[in-house]
Amino acid sequence: MKSDRLLSILLLLQTRGQVPARELADRLEVSVRTIYRDIEALSASGVPVYAERGRHGGIALLPGFRTDVTGLTQDESRALFILAAQGAHAALGLDAALGSALRKVMAALPERHRPAAELTSRRILVDSARWMVGARVAGPAAVDLDVLQDAVFADRRLRLRYLHSGDAEPSTYTVDPYGLVSKAGVWYLVADRRGVPRLFRADRVRSATRTDAPVKRRPGVELADIWGVLKRQVEDRPVGVEVTARVSRDRFALFVRINGHRLAARPEDDGESEWIAVRLGYGVVGEVRTLLPFADAVEVFAPPEAREELARAAAAVTELYGTRPGAGIGSARR
Repeated sequence: MKSDRLLSILLLLQTRGQVPARELADRLEVSVRTIYRDIEALSASGVPVYAERGRHGGIALLPGFRTDVTGLTQDESRALFILAAQGAHAALGLDAALGSALRKVMAALPERHRPAAELTSRRILVDSARWMVGARVAGPAAVDLDVLQDAVFADRRLRLRYLHSGDAEPSTYTVDPYGLVSKAGVWYLVADRRGVPRLFRADRVRSATRTDAPVKRRPGVELADIWGVLKRQVEDRPVGVEVTARVSRDRFALFVRINGHRLAARPEDDGESEWIAVRLGYGVVGEVRTLLPFADAVEVFAPPEAREELARAAAAVTELYGTRPGAGIGSARR
């Protein structure tokens, strides 16, 4: 998030004085060119920042300049406190550092913005990692996220009409929301139903109504706690069928975009062969038919029943198009 990066640059320069552009780029995991663009943006917004060229140069603020971040609006303050999933920071050993940084920023916020920022950190969570297996790309949301967000921040119960995968009609639930989670770009409502944690995909919510009843959350339980439990339940779910296959290198990028959620392990790529080996997870054998659009760019090796399923599907297509002439639209209507 650019606003987060600009604030990080500003705070680093305040605490460190002159900092080389390369060091800023490494700390913030962006290119040096991006750092210089950010410096131009800060300068354009009135921050007295300058770059000094040469071996011992760097980027610095004019002496005497300080900021207490009081120029942030309420929405900007809330945006800074949308937490990333804990695992993203734990993997780098930065969980404690993240908490410390947020406390410092919270102390610098205008007093009137602190309650909203603190509440946002407990109600919205972003997890950028893809699901290991089984999650599908989100369709268009039937309900505006603002409706769900409104109930989450108002601490009120929600009445949902929710369409489960494979069901023809939606089911109705009254739930106690803990917050919203964005998982790899797909939004979920995390809530208790009768005291049991549940995960509701936003694009499957057909209608949502905020009730007047106050939310009933379990004491001491936070959004991040429930999300950790629910995520493990999804990712630890046993795969019904594991398929071994190979994918043509020239179609591999498209294959991953469409089937990346099915990958059960890291693809095996020697960097030279025209084929890349993959392992895929499916609930049932029949789901391997989703590989048919790739035709001969994907070859399945195992299990045998997966090969047989694809062979039957291909034979049916061949019979439909290859052994008899098309009947025409008029015939189809009759």
